[in-house]
Amino acid sequence: MENLSFEDAMKRLEQIVSQLEDNQIPLEKSIDLFQEGIELSQFCHHMIGSLEEKVAKILVNQQLTDFEEKES
Repeated sequence: MENLSFEDAMKRLEQIVSQLEDNQIPLEKSIDLFQEGIELSQFCHHMIGSLEEKVAKILVNQQLTDFEEKES
Protein backbone atom coordinates (compact mmCIF):
# COMPACT_ATOMS: atom_id res chain seq x y z
CA MET A 1 0.00 0.00 0.00
CA GLU A 2 3.02 2.29 0.32
CA ASN A 3 2.95 3.26 -3.37
CA LEU A 4 -0.81 3.79 -3.44
CA SER A 5 -2.10 7.33 -3.82
CA PHE A 6 -4.93 8.65 -1.68
CA GLU A 7 -7.13 8.98 -4.76
CA ASP A 8 -6.47 5.40 -5.85
CA ALA A 9 -7.20 4.14 -2.34
CA MET A 10 -10.50 6.02 -2.30
CA LYS A 11 -11.47 4.64 -5.72
CA ARG A 12 -10.76 1.12 -4.51
CA LEU A 13 -12.80 1.75 -1.36
CA GLU A 14 -15.72 2.88 -3.52
CA GLN A 15 -15.42 -0.30 -5.59
CA ILE A 16 -15.40 -2.43 -2.45
CA VAL A 17 -18.46 -0.68 -1.02
CA SER A 18 -20.28 -1.16 -4.31
CA GLN A 19 -19.45 -4.86 -4.39
CA LEU A 20 -20.51 -5.36 -0.77
CA GLU A 21 -23.78 -3.50 -1.31
CA ASP A 22 -24.55 -5.67 -4.33
CA ASN A 23 -24.94 -8.77 -2.11
CA GLN A 24 -24.05 -10.99 -5.07
CA ILE A 25 -20.68 -12.24 -3.80
CA PRO A 26 -20.00 -15.20 -1.54
CA LEU A 27 -19.57 -14.62 2.19
CA GLU A 28 -15.86 -15.57 2.15
CA LYS A 29 -15.16 -13.00 -0.59
CA SER A 30 -17.22 -10.41 1.33
CA ILE A 31 -15.03 -10.88 4.38
CA ASP A 32 -11.87 -10.52 2.29
CA LEU A 33 -13.23 -7.33 0.73
CA PHE A 34 -14.28 -5.99 4.13
CA GLN A 35 -10.76 -6.58 5.47
CA GLU A 36 -9.22 -4.84 2.44
CA GLY A 37 -11.62 -1.96 2.96
CA ILE A 38 -10.62 -1.58 6.60
CA GLU A 39 -6.93 -1.51 5.63
CA LEU A 40 -7.59 1.08 2.92
CA SER A 41 -9.63 3.16 5.34
CA GLN A 42 -6.79 3.16 7.88
CA PHE A 43 -4.32 4.05 5.12
CA CYS A 44 -6.48 7.02 4.04
CA HIS A 45 -6.97 8.15 7.64
CA HIS A 46 -3.21 8.13 8.18
CA MET A 47 -2.61 10.08 4.96
CA ILE A 48 -5.21 12.70 5.94
CA GLY A 49 -3.59 13.05 9.36
CA SER A 50 -0.20 13.63 7.77
CA LEU A 51 -1.61 16.20 5.39
CA GLU A 52 -3.45 18.00 8.18
CA GLU A 53 -0.11 18.45 9.96
CA LYS A 54 1.40 19.99 6.83
CA VAL A 55 -1.58 22.29 6.30
CA ALA A 56 -1.39 23.43 9.94
CA LYS A 57 2.00 25.00 9.20
CA ILE A 58 2.55 28.22 7.32
CA LEU A 59 5.68 29.89 6.01
CA VAL A 60 6.65 32.85 8.21
CA ASN A 61 10.02 34.56 7.94
CA GLN A 62 11.51 31.73 5.90
CA GLN A 63 10.56 29.18 8.60
CA LEU A 64 7.69 26.76 9.01
CA THR A 65 5.72 27.88 12.04
CA ASP A 66 2.59 26.42 13.57
CA PHE A 67 -0.42 28.48 12.53
CA GLU A 68 -1.66 28.51 16.14
CA GLU A 69 1.57 30.21 17.27
CA LYS A 70 1.05 32.99 14.70
CA GLU A 71 -2.49 33.69 15.94
CA SER A 72 -1.33 34.36 19.52
